[in-house]
Amino acid sequence: MVQRKVTYRLYPTAAQLAALEHQRWVHCLLWNEALAERRRAWGERQESLGFSAQCKRLTEWRTQSKLLRGLNAQSEQVTLKRLDLAFQHFFRRVKNGETPGFPRFKSLHRFKGWGYKAHGDGWRLITNERMKHGALRLSGVGRVTLRGKPRTPGTPKTCEIVKRGGRWYASITLDCAPERERGEKLGGLDWGLETFATVATPAGIETIDNPRHLARTLHEIRRVQRDISRKEEAAKKACGKQRRFPVSNRLQREYERLRRLHRKVAEQRHDFLHQATARLVGQFAALGLEALNIHDMTAAGGQYKKGLNRSILDAAGGAFHQMLGYKAEEAGAWAMEAPTRQLKPSQTCNACGRQARKPLSQRRHECPCGASCTRDENAARVLMAWAEQQVSGREPAEAWRAASPNHPPDDPARPAKRETHAIA
Repeated sequence: MVQRKVTYRLYPTAAQLAALEHQRWVHCLLWNEALAERRRAWGERQESLGFSAQCKRLTEWRTQSKLLRGLNAQSEQVTLKRLDLAFQHFFRRVKNGETPGFPRFKSLHRFKGWGYKAHGDGWRLITNERMKHGALRLSGVGRVTLRGKPRTPGTPKTCEIVKRGGRWYASITLDCAPERERGEKLGGLDWGLETFATVATPAGIETIDNPRHLARTLHEIRRVQRDISRKEEAAKKACGKQRRFPVSNRLQREYERLRRLHRKVAEQRHDFLHQATARLVGQFAALGLEALNIHDMTAAGGQYKKGLNRSILDAAGGAFHQMLGYKAEEAGAWAMEAPTRQLKPSQTCNACGRQARKPLSQRRHECPCGASCTRDENAARVLMAWAEQQVSGREPAEAWRAASPNHPPDDPARPAKRETHAIA
């Protein structure tokens, strides 16, 4: 059994909508008060509060506060656990010399939602055996209609209630046993921008076009952003405030238009990635990929490189590889990332193995040995040869561990944290 997420969209009534907003507000207050208590304890007594200590304080707070008593206690503990994890990550970054990022207070619009740990404690999913559509019973809210379905039904474990883009969603973790059909081909895949994916097989080259979802909507997004900027400046000038100025109904409508545009782009991208990865897993039994570091690829460049950085992020190479990895795992196939710095797919000749540096602007591979093809095709063929070496005569789990030596030997699956944070 493995864990998979399914996201249902909620359709609350007006009264349920008010109850959801109220609970989000109370959880936001709890986060801020717990953070303030940690800061006071350290500033006044040099005492570092942990999760257990704050859970004891929560018991006291619930006896004194009607607001906290009105919420499920376990969901409040999940909020405290998330704050504790934020501090753990802060100390880890300090220890590693990274940018610390101290946990901060959150306004309501920055607080997206809350979670529940155990099915039946504060929440219950009510659906048919296929888990398609149905209702979600929430403590203090009632029975909320929902729509959606998982690819593989399973046992509900945890739940997160999220407000995103003005809509409410329930993200539920399931224990399930997903299965997929895999293909029989061997190949190498080079992700890019000019062409989204160039796939090399023994029979030839296949390509997947880059849909460029953001580029097709960017002109309209910019137009709405200009309208928002103009209305915001007028509102600031009218009230004399640069912050917390009154937002008119017209400005609210512009904000909603911008949210709809960004939501449309995100949903188009998500749908494309799912279809592309499912199609690839259905065709290939083994696929070599180039390890990507999207953060480093887009971390610099400033004004000169902002268009390229935007295109890299729009193509979502990291999400593409992640989806391809877990779907291949479900199908019992190989989807392995090659060590880019050692293999250098773009600089290595697929015919003779000779390495030569190429600037990014050089889009064709020409080698003294006579090999001539596009840069992406050459990289895909190098990755295909590497994948063939990795899987030759091995079981999938063994081959995957060889390609990822830092992964625990008793767990062939890719690491993925899908469950709501534990409270124990």
